[in-house]
Amino acid sequence: MVKDIKLLVYPVNDLEQAKAFYGEFLGVEPYVDSPYYVGYRVGDLEVGLDPNASGGPIAYVYVEDIRASLAGLTSTGAEVVQDVRDVGNGLLIAQVKDAGGNVVGLRQQS
Repeated sequence: MVKDIKLLVYPVNDLEQAKAFYGEFLGVEPYVDSPYYVGYRVGDLEVGLDPNASGGPIAYVYVEDIRASLAGLTSTGAEVVQDVRDVGNGLLIAQVKDAGGNVVGLRQQS
């Protein structure tokens, strides 16, 4: 199912303060900088800041078939936190919660 973890998203309360911290921490400028998401590229990993998220960091994995992957995870008892949705330019995302309450994400570029 998983090819690679390519995205790690941190929920943030103060986006401007978080941008200053992560810019310094990662040593790069964001390649996406908007009021609803800031993204940095660090090697093959994207580190994102989301002012609308809650909970701990969320690791996203790229999958070939997001709906099949979501069904596979829910069949193991995972709870859907966010159903499949298009966040722009054909990028589909979804989130599930494991039995311990940890949230993970799926991404598919269509």
